Amino acid sequence: MGGGGRGGGGWGGRRGGRRSPWGWRLRLAGFPQPHFPGAALAAEKTLKVGVSAGPYGDILREAAKLAAKDGVKVEVVEFSDWNLPNAAVQSGDIDLNAFQHRPYLAAQVKARGYDITPLDAAIAVPAGLYSSKHKSLKDIPDGASVALPNDPSNGARALFLVQQAGLIRLRDGAGINATTRDIVDNPKHLRFREIDAAQLARSLDDVDVAWVSSNYAHLAGLKLKDALKAEGADNDWVLVFAARADRKDDPVIRQYIAAYRSEPVRQYITQTFNGAILPAF
Repeated sequence: MGGGGRGGGGWGGRRGGRRSPWGWRLRLAGFPQPHFPGAALAAEKTLKVGVSAGPYGDILREAAKLAAKDGVKVEVVEFSDWNLPNAAVQSGDIDLNAFQHRPYLAAQVKARGYDITPLDAAIAVPAGLYSSKHKSLKDIPDGASVALPNDPSNGARALFLVQQAGLIRLRDGAGINATTRDIVDNPKHLRFREIDAAQLARSLDDVDVAWVSSNYAHLAGLKLKDALKAEGADNDWVLVFAARADRKDDPVIRQYIAAYRSEPVRQYITQTFNGAILPAF
């Protein structure tokens, strides 16, 4: 999940394209039109898929290569604000998105009244606790500052990772809505700062530790292997496709998701991202 971030080479750094009135960056996947019968339904319209800035879009484009063979033309829409992909699905400006986990979507549906439903799982993107000041968890001093994302679902996710690192203990029963008020043991007297997720990597010069999601870690040049503590592949924060409820069975959407959840795309993810992003299918 992600908002804005610095560009660059590699996973997510390509830029260009046109901007819509919303300020979204649109990039046509650039794949050929179908040349065989039976694709009329898919060919009638370009399928627009929303994603946060970073490497996730590269996977969508890889899946689009396969979908194009079956007549599905795909346009990838990159957003620099986590709030926009769901707004765009709700309004019908895009057809589906693939940038968020179920807890984040549930929080947005509750807060904004969206009629959006989760579909199939896409990828797991292990987040990490990073520091530019300390080499290991044991080096974190008393009273250290820790930057967390300021959206509730990822804030809870970050707190659970801080707990797994042995730095705090949350109350029994704290779930996906956990906040700093649920901390019952804080032996190092850590001070928590809530920051927009897109700015967490940039906050490393100002805090002792920051939780950074995989896409923003990449854009900042951070490697998961260098994190003080990283999530494992088996977690509750797998990213999913999401569409408006009245489009959940749309055959073109389903056709594209099937292309995404295929063995060639699995191999692409595994070979390209070296464990920083994992297939969830």
